[in-house]
Amino acid sequence: MAKKSPILGIDVGGSGIKAALVDVSKGELVSDRHRIATPQPSTPEAVADVIAQMVKHFDYQGNVGCTMPGVVQHGVLKTAANIDKSWVDTDANKLFSEATGCPVSVMNDADAAGIAEVTFGAGKEQRGVILVLTFGTGIGSALFVNGHLVPNAELGHLEYKGYDTETRMSAKIKEDKKMSYKKWGKLVNGYLQYLEFLFSPDMFVIGGGISKKSDKFFPYFETKAKVVTANLLNEAGIVGAAYAVSQD
Repeated sequence: MAKKSPILGIDVGGSGIKAALVDVSKGELVSDRHRIATPQPSTPEAVADVIAQMVKHFDYQGNVGCTMPGVVQHGVLKTAANIDKSWVDTDANKLFSEATGCPVSVMNDADAAGIAEVTFGAGKEQRGVILVLTFGTGIGSALFVNGHLVPNAELGHLEYKGYDTETRMSAKIKEDKKMSYKKWGKLVNGYLQYLEFLFSPDMFVIGGGISKKSDKFFPYFETKAKVVTANLLNEAGIVGAAYAVSQD
């Protein structure tokens, strides 16, 4: 069988846009990551210009996988988190494809990270219901049933005890409020138990930068489901976006 050519994965965030070439058979980067600061304001036209710069930087031709921080339905942004609100109802697939001259497929950033973890990382070969949660500026989530993604779950915005979850327990909130790992871990534990009540997951995969310190807060989790640390960390969005394109 001929070896597949690397696929370009691009991960769009509120502060930075990162890209790399990915070996989608192994889920590994085969180039250095290239990063460009997210333009401010992060309008569709300004971000499309950066996506075009990324494709040019890698001298790339072929299918491109790209993440966006928002609900994405058939390539169209339905919400915009940490990017300009003018993205709502923008056809990102069409915009980026026209800007680059390459077929670009756009998906939710947490879904892409989840795909990477379930295919190559902590959730590999695990059956049943898996919830991938990333704690950072907000809370990203990806829900899988026997390896199949339920798109745009957005469980970080689930109402819990009368408030939007990520406004009380994102990693940024922990930092801003100088919460101890114990206090934060107990807060997150309540959220995980609520998710268990709703979805009965077999496994939680916890990602985001704070997961590097998982030994400091995992002890405060009391869940029926197994809780593990994400493996791919900052590469997950790039890998997942590229892999998803290879499966289309």
